[in-house]
Amino acid sequence: MEVTVCHQLCQTDRVMSGGARSSRVVRTESVERARLARADRRDALLDAALALVAEGDIDRVSMEAVAERAGVSRPLVYKHFANRNELLAAVYQREAAQLHAELSAAVTAADTVVEMFRALVRGSFRAEADRGAAFAALRAAGLRTRERRQEQRRRDGRTLRYFAANAVRDFGLDEPTARIGVGILLGAIETVLAQWRRHPTREHAAALEDAYLSLVIGGLSQLAAARTSPTAATPSPSTGRRGAEQSVGQ
Repeated sequence: MEVTVCHQLCQTDRVMSGGARSSRVVRTESVERARLARADRRDALLDAALALVAEGDIDRVSMEAVAERAGVSRPLVYKHFANRNELLAAVYQREAAQLHAELSAAVTAADTVVEMFRALVRGSFRAEADRGAAFAALRAAGLRTRERRQEQRRRDGRTLRYFAANAVRDFGLDEPTARIGVGILLGAIETVLAQWRRHPTREHAAALEDAYLSLVIGGLSQLAAARTSPTAATPSPSTGRRGAEQSVGQ
């Protein structure tokens, strides 16, 4: 579509000003193409580095190995990254951001806080299966820098607030209690994943998901019952759309 529009503009400019303005349009288009091509090349290099990491030996990842895997010259790799550590740090940052975006999209599409927890645990299983080994290798190599850890803490804080707001709505909890309960349940995700790593099968994932959601429903229901009275009936989570305005990705 952009090429067609540019072609039409160029034809009009030739009629109106002998092609002078057309040359500016062409130069602008060339700069834009060069910018996009540079971004594409950078992503291709990150893809090549990630593929090498995923093969299981991060020590084999070098600027030369990445150049060979990507089918480019070594100077081109250095044009984008100063050294191996900068390259691997960029891989970690990109993959972490993509994972966060994927999980956020799945969670925010859910209607209830229980379904949000379901989306989170399912997405975590997928991420562990697809990227778990690569993330573990990158973390072991010390590439989770202080800046990355701070960024992750900010994301965790936004996630906690978002889940807690929906727990308040669905279970009638007060906010401090919701944050405590939700924080414990979110922290349990890592334990669930550790259990799955011992037997990484689809059946085991389904069993773990069921057990985890039972803990979610039971835990939040008990907190809600305790808030009213020791003998209060266990409330059911709301099935309506979320009322909270916050977003996991905000």
